[in-house]
Amino acid sequence: MTMRRPWIVILSAALIVTLAMGVRQSFGLFMPQMSMALDIGRETFGLAVAIQNLLFGLTQPFVGAIADRHGAGRVVFWGALVYVSGLALAAWTGSALGLHLSFGLLIGLAMAATTFVVVLGAVGRVVAPERRTLAFGIVTAGGSLGQFLVVPGAQMLIGELGYRIALIVLAGVVALIALLALGVAGRPEGGPDGGPSQSLGAALREAAGHRGYWLLNAGFFVCGFQLVFIATHFPAYLTDNGLGLAVGAQSLALIGLFNIFGSYIFGLSGDYLRKKYVLSGIYAVRGLVILLFLALPLTPASALVFASVMGFLWLGTVPLTSGLVGQIFGVRYLSTLYGIVFMSHQLGSFFGAWLGGLIYDRSGSYDAAWAAAIGLGFVAAILHLPISDRPVARLEPTPA
Repeated sequence: MTMRRPWIVILSAALIVTLAMGVRQSFGLFMPQMSMALDIGRETFGLAVAIQNLLFGLTQPFVGAIADRHGAGRVVFWGALVYVSGLALAAWTGSALGLHLSFGLLIGLAMAATTFVVVLGAVGRVVAPERRTLAFGIVTAGGSLGQFLVVPGAQMLIGELGYRIALIVLAGVVALIALLALGVAGRPEGGPDGGPSQSLGAALREAAGHRGYWLLNAGFFVCGFQLVFIATHFPAYLTDNGLGLAVGAQSLALIGLFNIFGSYIFGLSGDYLRKKYVLSGIYAVRGLVILLFLALPLTPASALVFASVMGFLWLGTVPLTSGLVGQIFGVRYLSTLYGIVFMSHQLGSFFGAWLGGLIYDRSGSYDAAWAAAIGLGFVAAILHLPISDRPVARLEPTPA
């Protein structure tokens, strides 16, 4: 692979994810002002975020395949331009349709090209297998750092200048991703795994016949549902209960802060412990944490503690899940195969964002959505246990 040194690729990938995910995680803060300005309900706003997550996922395998063929740099560059266009359109739209086209269509496509699947494929091909999950954890932590840094700034901009100017400023921040694309540029030619060569079709058939691959897909669906429901609706939930938008912004920032540590620690653990057991533990603990949060009286302190604990568990699934895909199937088509798993994550994200708003608008409460997040967490914990995590055996090269 004709690419930069590993540390340059890792650093560039982490910064790309920092900016792309940091801006995206602030979208929940725009709900109150945009809902009033556009005269829309939470279901409509949630649907825009849901469309974004759905397209983020549905296009991910195709974007991953392009990155596997032509390199991550080109994909990230064009994705950054689409991201900037989506934010600019959202700033000046005056209708629900415009919101769905900007926050939904354009930013959904842009996220597929500027986040984990594309950049982790580039990182996986320049890092030795025994340090790969840790490298994935470092890049994933970049998304958390972005949330910690960008969300408070976005909240300040919204409060001082209004949501339109805030979106334009964020568009300028996202434009930096186009420059960072140089750090992950390079044409993929393989990775440090060795072993027989393989065509993309053979890789897809191999994964489709592996039960553990489908269990990873199911588990990541749950991850998407939980995270996007909380990221989209938690600030509004706190506001409904009299805590104010500032506590919501502080909570999102704490999620980002503690996920820096969680992503690194869980990434490190994946190089020493069996990844499927760590994943099972993360999902089980998430369910317990949500259950305890709802059972205790809601106060600013309980909200911030909940955000901190959930933040530690937030994206720890990313280095472990992508690491499992690379461990089982190798890294030649990691962006494609992990892209399919990530598509499942985004299907869950769609339902987490949309159903959260739908349930609230119909019942006046988020109770049913919280219950679904708890139950699905325990289901995901069970699903990971039977995964066979041994590398697949390939006795003979598969002709390209």
